Amino acid sequence: MSLKYDPNVKYAKTDEWARVEGDLVVVGISDYAQDQLSDIVYVELPEVGAQVSAGEVVGTVESVKAAADIMSPVSGEIVEVNEELNDSPELLNEDPYGAWIFKVKPNDLAELDNLMTAEEYEAYNATREH
Repeated sequence: MSLKYDPNVKYAKTDEWARVEGDLVVVGISDYAQDQLSDIVYVELPEVGAQVSAGEVVGTVESVKAAADIMSPVSGEIVEVNEELNDSPELLNEDPYGAWIFKVKPNDLAELDNLMTAEEYEAYNATREH
């Protein structure tokens, strides 16, 4: 099965995606990330109200194979987390672009310019070992 790349989001090299919705940035993990992790069994969500910096570890995704840090692609305040993932972490496997992890009120949307487009991220993944 080929991996999906959403042209409506920007990607971090650490495999998070970011999508602007109004004055918030919605963050999740890419199809590549969930595919590498395999069956996700637990998500440690960030804390609502936390001030985070771009690149800061804010949570963890654990699977039957490995654990991976979740990093914030932008600086700002965490304003919401996807509580559904507490009971259904497998949503990240089933719908990686629909099952967001957290929403952040960014300090500076220009930080998104440091992220990759879908095409750039797909090319980047092609250079990585599987």
